[in-house]
Amino acid sequence: MSLTGTPFLYTTIVLAVVALILPLVLWSRVRGPKPLRAAARVLMLLFAQGTAVTLIFVLVNNQNNLYDNWADLLGTGNHVQQAQDLGRDGTGGIAVKRLPKVKQTFTAAGGPGMQAAGGVRVTQLKGRVSGVNAEVYVWLPPQYNDPAYRNKKFPVVELLPGYPGSAKAWFGSMKTHEQLLPLMRSGQVAPFILVAPRTNLLAGVDTGCANIPGQVNADTWLSIDVPKMVTDNFRAQPAPQGWAVAGYSAGAHCAVKLAVAHPDRYRAAVSLSGYNDPIGERNSLAAQSPALRAENNPYLLLKKSAVPPRIALYVSGESGDGYQAGVALESIAKAPTTVHVVFLPRSAGGHNMALWRPQVDTVFRWLTLQMGQNHARGQDRSLTGTMGSLTGSAAGTTGTTPRSPSTGGSTRAELASGTASRAGAAQKP
Repeated sequence: MSLTGTPFLYTTIVLAVVALILPLVLWSRVRGPKPLRAAARVLMLLFAQGTAVTLIFVLVNNQNNLYDNWADLLGTGNHVQQAQDLGRDGTGGIAVKRLPKVKQTFTAAGGPGMQAAGGVRVTQLKGRVSGVNAEVYVWLPPQYNDPAYRNKKFPVVELLPGYPGSAKAWFGSMKTHEQLLPLMRSGQVAPFILVAPRTNLLAGVDTGCANIPGQVNADTWLSIDVPKMVTDNFRAQPAPQGWAVAGYSAGAHCAVKLAVAHPDRYRAAVSLSGYNDPIGERNSLAAQSPALRAENNPYLLLKKSAVPPRIALYVSGESGDGYQAGVALESIAKAPTTVHVVFLPRSAGGHNMALWRPQVDTVFRWLTLQMGQNHARGQDRSLTGTMGSLTGSAAGTTGTTPRSPSTGGSTRAELASGTASRAGAAQKP
C-alpha cells in the first residue's frame, strides 16, 4: 500500500475511529483478573494513541510532500549506483554533448495534484554521468502542444524541494503548475517547462547537491544528467540562457549553489528561505568537512570567482531564515551578477509551504524578465509591492531592505557568510 495513496489514508482514518470507539465500548466490559484487565485497557489506549499519531503524520506528509514512499520514510532507499570522482566540472572528462541522445518513456504521475493543470508526467532516469537512478517529473506549459508553437523551444525551470522532501512537492503542496497555468495562458508569465528531479538520493542524509566521490554525484545529476534528458526529449531551450533553477529550504541552497557554480548551465536561480553555508542543514553531506563546506558555499564561490558570473539571483526570507544569506550574496555581487533580496516579516509565516506557495506568482514573473522572455508581458511584481497579500502591511514595500532590518543578534561574520540563517534553516517543513 502506497505511503501517499488514498487507500492508506482512508485506512488510517478508519483505524483511528475504531481506536477511539473501542475504549468507549469495551472499557467496562473487560473480564478476567485485575492485571489482565489493566493490560487490556493499556493496550487500547496505546492503540488509540498510535493510530492518532499515524493519522496526523499521514496528513502532514501528504500536505507537505516530505516522503514519497516507505523506503524514503524508513531510510532504506538508495538511488546511487556509482559515485566516481568526476573532477571539478562534474563531467569526469566526458564530452557530454557527444553522448547519444537519452530517449525516455513518460507516464502519468500519480498522487495529489499530479493530474491537475494538464497533468504531470514522470520517468525513471539512469544518469549516465552521475551514476544516479531516480525519477524526474515534468510538466509542459499549455503552449507546448499548440500547433502555433510547434517550432518553438521553451525555457526550463528546474524545481528542487527541501530536505526531507519529495520531487512532487512543487506540484503537490506548492501547486505551482495550477498557479501558473492561467498566467501562462494570459501571457503574464512565460511558458516554462517545469522539471522536478528527485534530490533525496541517499537514505537518511541530505546530499547538499554536492559531488562527493564514493558517496554521491548529486551536482552532476541535477546540472548535467537531468538537463540533457530534458533537452533530448522535449523542445527545450539550450543552456544557460534557457535554464533556471528554483528551490525552497535545502533546495534553495542548492539552487543558488548550482547557478553560482555553473553559470554555463543556468541563467537564474531562486532561493526561498535558503542558506549559504551547507551546515544550515545538519544532515547535509556537504557539511561533513570544512573543505566540502567551502566548496559548496555559494557565498564563498561567488566571492572567489575570478570573473563575476552572468547570473541573476532572487533570494527571499525572514530575518534569521534566508534574508541574511541574501544580503551576504548581494554585498559581494559584481556586474553582471545581480542579486534581488526580498525581506519577509515574521508575520508572513514560518519555514513552511504556507510561506513559499504564495511566492510562486512573483517568482515566475521575475524569471520571465530575467531570462529574456519579455514577450510574455511579465512584470517584476517583486519590485512593486504586489506581494502585500503575503507579507501584510508589516513588510512595507516588498523587495526592499527594511529601514531597520532585524538581524536577530547575528554577528558581522555570520552576516558576511550567510550562516546567520542556520537556526531557521534547521526548521524543516
